[in-house]
Amino acid sequence: MAKRVHQPREDAEFDFILGMSKTPVLAYFTGTWPKAIEPCRAMDLVVGAVADEYAGRLTAVRTDITRCPSATERYGVTGAPSYVLLKEGEAVAQGTGPMTIAEVRKFLDGHL
Repeated sequence: MAKRVHQPREDAEFDFILGMSKTPVLAYFTGTWPKAIEPCRAMDLVVGAVADEYAGRLTAVRTDITRCPSATERYGVTGAPSYVLLKEGEAVAQGTGPMTIAEVRKFLDGHL
């Protein structure tokens, strides 16, 4: 996991990171149930690489669905991995499922 990816332990910490960020936030939601583990682990590498590449332009937050249930519900996340791009706390784009680095760049570039 890249050092640039925040990992909140609870909803309050997620909200704190969101409130303190001066850049758009890519919240990617992960799960720990059997069918989610492998795709989420793969996305850890992808999002870590993108977080490093977009340093200074983006804040990446790895959000565990079970640890941050309010954030999960607030943004309508129903599966993992899922992605929500937030600007000033408002969702401007959402996606779900595994993505390549190129797909994540395309997802971001239309909104940054």
